[in-house]
Amino acid sequence: MGSLRQQAAAIVRDAGGRIVGRTKLQKVAFLLELAGLGSGFNFEYKHFGPYSEELTAAMREAAAFGLVQTTEQSTSWGGWYSIYSSAEKVGDVDKRRVDFATEAIKVGSVELELAATAAYLASVEGYSDPWEETLRRKPEKAANGRIEKAQSAYRQLLDIDAPKALPRIV
Repeated sequence: MGSLRQQAAAIVRDAGGRIVGRTKLQKVAFLLELAGLGSGFNFEYKHFGPYSEELTAAMREAAAFGLVQTTEQSTSWGGWYSIYSSAEKVGDVDKRRVDFATEAIKVGSVELELAATAAYLASVEGYSDPWEETLRRKPEKAANGRIEKAQSAYRQLLDIDAPKALPRIV
């Protein structure tokens, strides 16, 4: 499978060659892991949902070794976000992984965060109603129909052929 830095770079490649935002990178990678299409990164729950320090470190290494390009952009509210771009082809391509990653990358960042959080709460923490717990933990993000959009996006990910079925939480 290659080094962790190569695996981190492959996530960007398989998601269409570009991922905008650290949160989106983390959630796509987590969902790939959950579907049995990941690279073995370990995740724990943080403020923005499933998070892997290993992935963060591997992505820094991937950039240092020229496997990905990382640029930082400022937001209108004064924060920063990262844009990851594939610098070169890394390893073999798994069509199921590409299909899954390219579908996940289409989901809005907040909706993807909500979906990945619910999936984490169901699969790792054992919540019987992970959407309700996600709503409790992230009320501002879940408002304005975003939780429904996250559920719809998650249903689409459930339909993608993968080695492991995602938790049936919707």
